[in-house]
Amino acid sequence: MTLVETHRPAPVAVSAPLTRREQVVLANLAEDVTLEQIASRLFVTRNTVKSQVRSAYRKIGVSTRADAVAWAREAGLQAAS
Repeated sequence: MTLVETHRPAPVAVSAPLTRREQVVLANLAEDVTLEQIASRLFVTRNTVKSQVRSAYRKIGVSTRADAVAWAREAGLQAAS
């Protein structure tokens, strides 16, 4: 095996633990849905979801949805079916 085959990127350090709701919201971001649709699923307002997304992004050190989805996948977060 070469170094390339065995090397896995180190997980990004989280500045503060994610809340359960932040984990759920991050897991839902991986799907092709809007924040409004996530809010509807979670029985909260779109602004609540936006706030939770911003907080999670800050904690995991990302600034885009794509980066957050990649982080969530690496962390093993998956949306409930």
